[in-house]
Amino acid sequence: MSTNNNSRDEVDEVLPAGRMFTLGLQHVLVMYAGAITVPLIVGGALGLPQDHIALLITADLLCCGIVSFLQAFGIGRWLGIRLPVMMGISYAGIAPMIAIGLNPEMGLPGLYGAIIGAGIIGVLIVPLVIRLLWLFPPIVTGTTLTSLGVSLFGVAIVWAGGGYGVEDFGSFKYIGTAGFVLLITLLVARFFKGFMSSIAILVGLAAGMLLAMATGNVSFQGLDDMPWVQMVRPFQFGFPVFEWSSILTMTLVVIITMIESIGLFYSLAIITNRKLEKEDFARGLRTDAMGAVIGGIFNTFPYTSYAQNIGLVGITGVRSRFVCVVAAAILVALALFPKMAHIVAAIPHYVLGGAALIMFGMVAASGIRILQAVDFKNNRHNMFILAISLGVGLIPMVSPKFFGAAPEYLTPLLNSGVLLSVISAVILNLYFNGSNKEGISVTDNPELLEEQPHLESVRG
Repeated sequence: MSTNNNSRDEVDEVLPAGRMFTLGLQHVLVMYAGAITVPLIVGGALGLPQDHIALLITADLLCCGIVSFLQAFGIGRWLGIRLPVMMGISYAGIAPMIAIGLNPEMGLPGLYGAIIGAGIIGVLIVPLVIRLLWLFPPIVTGTTLTSLGVSLFGVAIVWAGGGYGVEDFGSFKYIGTAGFVLLITLLVARFFKGFMSSIAILVGLAAGMLLAMATGNVSFQGLDDMPWVQMVRPFQFGFPVFEWSSILTMTLVVIITMIESIGLFYSLAIITNRKLEKEDFARGLRTDAMGAVIGGIFNTFPYTSYAQNIGLVGITGVRSRFVCVVAAAILVALALFPKMAHIVAAIPHYVLGGAALIMFGMVAASGIRILQAVDFKNNRHNMFILAISLGVGLIPMVSPKFFGAAPEYLTPLLNSGVLLSVISAVILNLYFNGSNKEGISVTDNPELLEEQPHLESVRG
């Protein structure tokens, strides 16, 4: 119990300002590429002009900051899980958002109406989701997180190879720089202690950026043309249009983000040694759903907890949620001062790829750690659940066209490896272990349960 109290102090600890800024900046850098990728993809697919795509990016950064603040700092009894969480745009909605945006009767106003409507529905159904938490014992959450981490390796590897769409993908300059970032990060983590060890990722990224600049592979073109200050206005692309079929499609996306967040919250509970109650989950999931409402109002998209930042908490050992509050403030500043955002955006994807390999690996490792609480020795059925669900979750990454013949409205579900893993693990767990709500398949090892207090809090 004392361990949990010490952890609670660490989560709520306010560190010195300089240290918090540096650690917060590290959080921003590891999530930045992922955060701006969705606006780039969706804006490009919808044929938006460059200045409109720039608006999507600045709006995204603003909302990343706002929703991250709500999640990490919290407001009253309603919003915020109050853990070191960073929020970014979910990749689960890319395909349906493009489909809605390309509909001539909908366009961006219809897309944002669907996102806002889905967020409101998401807020209303949080109590139902909380009632179903018993469906997510350690065999389900551990399998899901392991699947998520492994599937994210595909993104890290693409970044390390040069990024999406580059002609000389796999060039040594890309792979070598990513490897250099990885090497520097490991050296700092191994041979330095204290604060320096906690910013190993940041040091690795800085070293990779300097190497990329020295070899002439970084461009700051367009920096002089950017305004110093630019405000993000709500409904900049017109007042939202609400249409039920689009709203229901985006509601499915919001539900997917909630399911992803449940697994990530479990992972963070282990890393911070924080016991999570149902009220904590409710505040966290409600903030996820509110992220969609805020995103729709400010011309961007649904939000979810970012796995790479949770991995970063595990690597650095810095559990203070106020580091993420500072990171949220940095994101808002990047949105309001476009020149700053432009400089950070100049970090090449292959530099980020070296760090991403570590980040996403930590997510998978968190899943494996949860699986330590599962009884594989006396219950061989749990091996079936893990094996099949991992395989099903990898389908979208290994064979993106596997479900090509499926109806289009199922695209958000079938393209999400995380959701496929969750569905498979939940169904198989019910099939093999029944509907016991008392913590199915949890080992009776008291030491392990003490290390993972969240397992206790959702029993019954």
